[in-house]
Amino acid sequence: MRRLIPVSMLTAGVFALAAGAGRPAVGAGGLPQGALTDQVGSVGVRLVDIPADLADDPRARQYVIDNLAPGTTVHRRIEVTNKTASLLHVNVYPDAADISHGAFVGAAGRTVSELTSWTTMEKEGIDIPSGASVRDTVTFAIPKDAPPGERYGVIWAQVGDEHKSGVTLVNRTGIRVYLSVNGDNPPAPKFSIDTMTAQRDATGRAIVQAQVHNTGGRALDLTGTLKLAQVRGQLNAGPYTVELGTSLAPGQSEPVKAVVTDPVEDGPWEATFELKSGLLDETYHAEITFPRSGVGPPVAAQLAPTSTRLPHLTLALIALTALLTAVLTAIGVARVRRARRRSARRSGWRC
Repeated sequence: MRRLIPVSMLTAGVFALAAGAGRPAVGAGGLPQGALTDQVGSVGVRLVDIPADLADDPRARQYVIDNLAPGTTVHRRIEVTNKTASLLHVNVYPDAADISHGAFVGAAGRTVSELTSWTTMEKEGIDIPSGASVRDTVTFAIPKDAPPGERYGVIWAQVGDEHKSGVTLVNRTGIRVYLSVNGDNPPAPKFSIDTMTAQRDATGRAIVQAQVHNTGGRALDLTGTLKLAQVRGQLNAGPYTVELGTSLAPGQSEPVKAVVTDPVEDGPWEATFELKSGLLDETYHAEITFPRSGVGPPVAAQLAPTSTRLPHLTLALIALTALLTAVLTAIGVARVRRARRRSARRSGWRC
């Protein structure tokens, strides 16, 4: 059995991220399903504990992430909180999901999938008083003949009944599920940036688009930044935040964009993307030139050498050391010159 760590036992910073598990998954058609709300409050859902071997992975604090062998059964606790001013009945259930066009998409209703057939809830309906929290347990029972691969799903907490006749308002919030079945160790997560493309929108803003390819065996949830540096000059720009919400299943390729919020000339520029998913962190760069308008040609990107990916503190120490060396050298030269002048005056001649 894998050891679980209660989220409440982690540091305050980790708890804050775990509480973010209540962030909604994406609903049908790519539209976000908002937090369950009424006029005075909301309902949230979060993970209570995570596997000990994933304690350092920020994705595991937000989503159910696991790699299981066929025939394995595991339990994961969640907590549903009623922040409204009244008693609420909340339905909790698993649903199908997929990754498509860079987005994690939860099914619109109770859609059956291979993963949902393996998933059961201890309590499917919960009555939660105002201001209270109730815990539930999700059980994943993997059949012995389950084929390898990664499945996606959502654990929804829902107010409203979509089975009633007539028009019914259904609000829900959920936790993503990434469950991989593999008898051996899963392939390591990995991605590459194949190309970068410089462009300008209708207002003239500069945009850099990177084509990212998931070359590993696990799904990715990408975040990151873009930095620009003049190829012939000293001007640097950024970092600019990469548009969020890009999810990639193994083998998929999708673009990610970063909008340059400062006015910049055409270039050329050295563009550097640093993208992260969980503990995976990769940096790619390419030389680009922004067109006067429209979209420029794609440029092949290269993985940045390790020396360019030193931590910011290390780079700062290197710069400080260089500055101190220059200052000490200047002081030494000045002392030598003063000594020569004093010696020249005593000898009756000047340098």
